[in-house]
Amino acid sequence: MRKSNKTNTLVIISNHVKSIYNDRWIGDILHYTGMGMEGNQSLNFAQNKTLVNSTTNGIDKHLFEAFKDKQYIYIGRVVLAGSPYQEEQLDRKGNKRLVWMFPLRVVDSQIPALPAEEIQELEKIKQKQAKRLSDEELRKRVLLSSKRAGRRKIITSKYERNIWVSEFVKRIANGKCQLCKKEAPFKNQNDEPYLETHHIIWLSEGGEDSTENTVTLCPNCHRKMHVLNLKSDRELLLKVAKESNAFRKLL
Repeated sequence: MRKSNKTNTLVIISNHVKSIYNDRWIGDILHYTGMGMEGNQSLNFAQNKTLVNSTTNGIDKHLFEAFKDKQYIYIGRVVLAGSPYQEEQLDRKGNKRLVWMFPLRVVDSQIPALPAEEIQELEKIKQKQAKRLSDEELRKRVLLSSKRAGRRKIITSKYERNIWVSEFVKRIANGKCQLCKKEAPFKNQNDEPYLETHHIIWLSEGGEDSTENTVTLCPNCHRKMHVLNLKSDRELLLKVAKESNAFRKLL
């Protein structure tokens, strides 16, 4: 938090990349962790005092969030939505301590939706951070984690896939995964083999939504292609699609 005495303004920054604090949105309320990086926090410390008294001191409070290093998104003007409360978090030395949480609500505007890509990139960063923790450090964080999941609006885009192509390649596959060659792992509610269509060259990388670039996979192989996308698997599937396409022309 940063205060300007000249403009009587308090800038509040929720940094989701580098901060040790556990800020989280629950509904339209941001539960924001106060200042103080070591030991128990105090409501009389620095801008914690400014924020807790903001209902009477007339200060304007503006919220920013960071999902990438040194990039800040303006969320809007905020007010206290309730009384501050205490919870346990870890300090920067990894010691358990009490922090003050400030419930903040955006006023005068809607909470802006974030691009889905930014949330996905942040999750990757957090996953890398988690992998670097020792078992004991990870255990501490699990024990002190909130059991209520945060939630916020995101903006996402989706390709309009050709449903005729999808249905056609599923019929050609005849209930079997075209990568592992096994039967579908289960049947859907219509008693049909559950398989998923996959674009060998991803649409996001310029691949065509065509029978020559579409195959049918079981859920496990589909996830494998999106996680690993191995060259050997792509080459095999392109061959399968080419052979199947020769058969399709006979239908």
